Amino acid sequence: MTIFNLFTLLGGLAFFLYGMTVMSTGLEKMAGSKLEKILKKMTSNPFKSLLLGAGITIAIQSSSAMTVMLVGLVNSGIMKLGQTIGVIMGSNIGTTLTAWILSLSGVESDNIFLQMLKPKNFAPLVALIGILLIMVSKKRKKKDIGNICVGFAILMFGMELMGSSVEGLEDMPQFTSMMTAFTNPILGVIVGAVITGIIQSSAASVGMLQALSATGTITYGIAFPIIMGQNIGTCVTSLISSIGVNKNAKRVAVVHISFNLIGTAIFLVAFFVGKTVFSLPILEETIGTVGIAACHSVFNVCTTLLLLPFQKMLEKIANVVVKDTDEKEEYAFFDERLFKTPSVAIEECNALTIKMSEIAKETIGTALKLVEKYDDKVAQDLLESENVLDMYEDKLGTILVRLSGKSLSASDSRKIARLLHTIGDFERIGDHAVNLVGVAQEIKEKSIEFSDAAKEELHVLANAVDEIITIAVDSFKNNDIDYAAKVEPLEEVIDRMVDVIKLRHIKRLQAGNCTIEHGFVLADLLNNYERVSDHCSNIGVAVIEVSHNSFETHEYLHEVKNMENKDFKENFEFFSQKYAL
Repeated sequence: MTIFNLFTLLGGLAFFLYGMTVMSTGLEKMAGSKLEKILKKMTSNPFKSLLLGAGITIAIQSSSAMTVMLVGLVNSGIMKLGQTIGVIMGSNIGTTLTAWILSLSGVESDNIFLQMLKPKNFAPLVALIGILLIMVSKKRKKKDIGNICVGFAILMFGMELMGSSVEGLEDMPQFTSMMTAFTNPILGVIVGAVITGIIQSSAASVGMLQALSATGTITYGIAFPIIMGQNIGTCVTSLISSIGVNKNAKRVAVVHISFNLIGTAIFLVAFFVGKTVFSLPILEETIGTVGIAACHSVFNVCTTLLLLPFQKMLEKIANVVVKDTDEKEEYAFFDERLFKTPSVAIEECNALTIKMSEIAKETIGTALKLVEKYDDKVAQDLLESENVLDMYEDKLGTILVRLSGKSLSASDSRKIARLLHTIGDFERIGDHAVNLVGVAQEIKEKSIEFSDAAKEELHVLANAVDEIITIAVDSFKNNDIDYAAKVEPLEEVIDRMVDVIKLRHIKRLQAGNCTIEHGFVLADLLNNYERVSDHCSNIGVAVIEVSHNSFETHEYLHEVKNMENKDFKENFEFFSQKYAL
């Protein structure tokens, strides 16, 4: 073996890691926001968590990304520690798929169909398909599929490079003597852990082991301890991701490490017993790529089955290692680790915007009540809620702009556009709620009393405003296009109600039933009510237009406000009768 063989080995590893990154990124974009939606459905059912953990890891082809995601979600308070344990176990099973795909390189047959199973034979074709999809297709989803294909082809090319770099090693006495050192299981575990910890990819370290197996010098007795060590080494990622997080998020990393350490300890004891007491002959047999994949799967599946009933024990270990303190647990508004999985980050931003919308709805509802009956304590609480809305807009805006610079699927890009268009409207609704509090305070301090007719008109208008904010928020939360279509007709009704109330006030003013001072206060109320309904209109339009992948707002409003539009006309007539003055 020359220095160039080493270069080839390292280059093959580089191609493997890059291909894995490209492929997992593409798979994650294809999965989109389904990842977080699935994770949020986690229950205390350990089998369901196990299956979902395995499924998600297979979907994104990265147990490391899965672990980082879990740390981020726990640090943000979205998931609890107990929910993550089954997922971590499942991800260890899901990560075994890569080894089985790589093991296809060992297929030997004269049958052309069996030969096509070998990665080196079908990978070039996969690469060609991927390149064509990227270059020819205009749809982003097909381009994502193309990236997955290219990533897979690069991964397999890296595997072939690693395999070719070790050819001839079996004839070198130095290599043979080095391999005999690995008959010590403890050394095998340490080497497997160190190499995997350095490259932070158990799939890559298993791939290297499979490439070395081509020399014919690696036995089951050497390979199995190395595989056990690889599972410990993969915990480095979760350790790094747990830096600077709250106690529960740190416990996720502890659970991951405990799970792999306990599993390794159990199998290491069984390995020693099998080797010394029973002298298992299989341990001296040469292992191939399929054997390594099988050992990898057996270790992960059996460890999971053994420890699955002891999830509470793993949780207790984590609580002992990371002790509770008197300090109150703080959750991050948004965990930076979620940027590693943009689709999950976008879904979390959507959840935060929904919370923002609910706060905005609550502030307007409170403000409408304060106009009729002022209360200093309630007013102060409302002002604090408005400060929260300001914080949400500031932080979400920054996060969404950062996310928009990531490589995203078409669906995720539309979601970011929708959120960026609406967070400003929810914040401005909070501002108008504060304005209404100021008007309510002025009414109380100056003892302003409207006429019975004006009171009744304002009460009907307030009810209409309360309904439009409810429709806008609910349509946004549920992404309900049909419900969002009701916003614009009601907004038109509110505009006409405002005009009618202004005209009636002028008549009362001319008749001497109202004063100029009443007029100023009334104008402030009407302006804020009208502006709230305008922002609701913006939200409704955003929900509808994003679904059509368009933001031609003026064109949409011109089209929908035409009374020849049947749905608009029916809704307009319904709300006109409901809120008749």
